Amino acid sequence: MPTLGTQNISTSYPQLLKTFGLGGVDGNLQVITDGDNTSSALSLSTTGVQSTGSLAVDGTSLLSGVVTFGTSLTASTGTATIGTLSASTATISTATISTATISTATISTATIPLQLGAVTFGSNVTASTGTATIGTLSASTATISTATIPLQLGAVTFGSTITASTGTNTLGTINVNTATIGTISTLNGLSVATTATVGTLEIGATGPNLTNASYGTAAFTLSTVSAYNAAGTTNGTVALTGAQNSDIVIGTLNSLGSATGATGLIIGFHCIANNVVRYSITNPTTTAGTVPAGTLHMTALRFTA
Repeated sequence: MPTLGTQNISTSYPQLLKTFGLGGVDGNLQVITDGDNTSSALSLSTTGVQSTGSLAVDGTSLLSGVVTFGTSLTASTGTATIGTLSASTATISTATISTATISTATISTATIPLQLGAVTFGSNVTASTGTATIGTLSASTATISTATIPLQLGAVTFGSTITASTGTNTLGTINVNTATIGTISTLNGLSVATTATVGTLEIGATGPNLTNASYGTAAFTLSTVSAYNAAGTTNGTVALTGAQNSDIVIGTLNSLGSATGATGLIIGFHCIANNVVRYSITNPTTTAGTVPAGTLHMTALRFTA
C-alpha cells in the first residue's frame, strides 16, 4: 500500500478501509469497505470476525471454541486426526478417531480402536474379506456364514437342535440327561445319564440300522412240560407293545434253571401279530420238567439293511 503522506486526500480514499457504519467498530458485525464504499468479504465487531469469501491460513490456526463445518472437511495432505467429532452425516476416506458420536456415516477405510467393554451390534456383523474371528459371542438370534469359534472346555448348552450343514455330524462323547436324536451316523462314545431317544441307530460304518426296539414283561404260572415234549411244547401268547411280525424277539423266563425247576428246558419267542408274541417251552429230557412261576422278559428288535 503506498504511503498516504504524498497523496491528496481526494485521490487516496480508495486506499483506506473503514466500517460501514458511522460509529466505528462496536458489538455488531460491520462490513469493511474502502473509501469509495466498495464492500469487502470481511466483517468486524468487538466480539467476532466473519468472512463471506474464502479464508486462507498459512500458519497454525488454534480453534478453541465450537467449530461448525459446512458440507465437507478436507485434509490436503497427511491424515486428519480429530479428538472428538460429532456429526450427523460424514463421508470419511481415512481417519484415526479416538472418540466419535456418529448418527450416519459412510466410511471407506477406518482404523477402529480395540473394544474392551460390551459391544452391541445391529442386525448383522459382516467381514468383507477373510474370516471373522470372534472370541466369545452371546446372542439370542445370529446368522453366521463363516466363523472360527474357540474351543469350549466347559459345559455347553444347546437349544432344540444340533445341525451339521454338510457332511456327517461326528460327535466324540455326549453326556446327556435326556436327548432326542433323529439319526446318528458316527459316535465315538455315547454316555447317557438318564434317557436317550434315538430315531434310527446306525451300527458301524454301513449298518445295519436299528429302527425300533420294544420291551415288555408278562407273568408266567407254574406248569409241567412232558418228557421228550410228547404232547408238544408248552406255549402261550403275551402282549408286547410295538412288536411286529418282522421283528427279532429274544427273551427269558427268570424261573427257568432255578433250584426248584428243571434245568434242561428250552424257551423260544416269536411274533405272531402286531403287539403279540408267542413263547414256546421245549423239554428234550427223558423226564417231565417243572416250570416254576416267574416273569417273562421279552425284547423285539427291528433292523433295516
